[in-house]
Amino acid sequence: MAAAAQLGNLQEEATCSICLEYFKDPVTIECGHNFCRSCITQSWEGRDENFPCPQCREISSGKNLRPNRLVGNVVEIAKQLHLSSLRPPEENLCEKHEEKLRLFCAEDQRLICWVCRESKEHKTHSASPIEEAAEEHKVKLQEWLCQLKKEEEYILESKVKEEEQYKTMRDKLRTEKKKIEFEFEKLRQLLKENEQTLNRRLEEMEKKITMVENANITKLSNQITSLKALITEIEKKCEAPAWELLKDVRSTLIRCDNVKIQCPEVVVKSYKVMVTLDPDTAHPQLLLSEGGRRVRWTDTAQPLPDTPKRFTYYPCVLGSEGFTSGRHYWEVQPLQEGRGWNVGVAAESVDRKGSFTWSPEGGVWAVQGLGGQYRALTYPRTPLSPREKPLKLGVYLDYEGGRLSLYNADSMELLYTSPQAPFTERLFPYFWIEAGTEMRLV
Repeated sequence: MAAAAQLGNLQEEATCSICLEYFKDPVTIECGHNFCRSCITQSWEGRDENFPCPQCREISSGKNLRPNRLVGNVVEIAKQLHLSSLRPPEENLCEKHEEKLRLFCAEDQRLICWVCRESKEHKTHSASPIEEAAEEHKVKLQEWLCQLKKEEEYILESKVKEEEQYKTMRDKLRTEKKKIEFEFEKLRQLLKENEQTLNRRLEEMEKKITMVENANITKLSNQITSLKALITEIEKKCEAPAWELLKDVRSTLIRCDNVKIQCPEVVVKSYKVMVTLDPDTAHPQLLLSEGGRRVRWTDTAQPLPDTPKRFTYYPCVLGSEGFTSGRHYWEVQPLQEGRGWNVGVAAESVDRKGSFTWSPEGGVWAVQGLGGQYRALTYPRTPLSPREKPLKLGVYLDYEGGRLSLYNADSMELLYTSPQAPFTERLFPYFWIEAGTEMRLV
């Protein structure tokens, strides 16, 4: 603002008071005022004596016009400054204070100038130079870039496995069809109707497989496309200038957080395993059925030996078999929900005799059902909103992928997938049930 005022003063000093334009061939008269030579000459036209100054009215004795080169030079400078002031404003300036945007406000996630930094709006906020902030966010974006590329590899692997499975299914169908045709060729007259019936069934199965395949392959392709777009966006941001990298960086990070990978139903259920409950781990108030496929709460504790494997603090029980690799899927059905339940996996090292945190930090990856509400046992808890109440839960463990996913086993709606993190020890199917609760493995 001050610079603009000074430019205005300079332009005023370089302006002829008669024509109100920049001086042309400036001359100085006896009183010291300056005018264009043509303007003062025209002003004195017809006078032979007493030549008044148009500005101060002082009388000059003669037409003494002295060229003023200094004023001429000032006029040229004023013209140049005027042209510079008409140029577009410099980019990356604060719209409010016209100062260079040199800082990044961590709380508001936007660029600010030094004047903004001292204002009430930002004075209590944490701010850092844009170069430092850009480096910090660049590191975050590169971490996301690495993780998203892993996600892309994970989906590509799932897609390949999906296609291999469908090819195997088709090969089996073709083999079966040839076998049937061969057998019925010998007995065509007697078994023609049965042949047609079985062929129709096989065709229906192939159509169903094709429909499911198309839906699942499309879903995986869409996920790959979305991930590729997000990866490309982040790569461009990481190569951009600091102020451009930080523009809308919050939106990019939120979309990274919201990335969810879901395997198709056929892939998930193809890893189904038989899970039984380990009676040596069951809390004394949990009663297991013969065969270890059902568990319920009892009000009276059973007289069981206190072995190192047994839970004595929380009412928990683990599966008999643990996993250190591979992919595994099993289904659980809450028969009576009672006061609540937890379903998921637990690390072998989880505390059996004392309290522990229901979260991955405490060695538990699980979902909780409590009073008709559902939440993932993270810290803090993650509320879940299934489209419909799950009557059966599908638990899918991808050990190498570092993920645990829980589904509505009937609709295969994904209820929750844990953030990708490497598993480092043996994991067991995990169940926690409270008073009035009964569950069974399907």
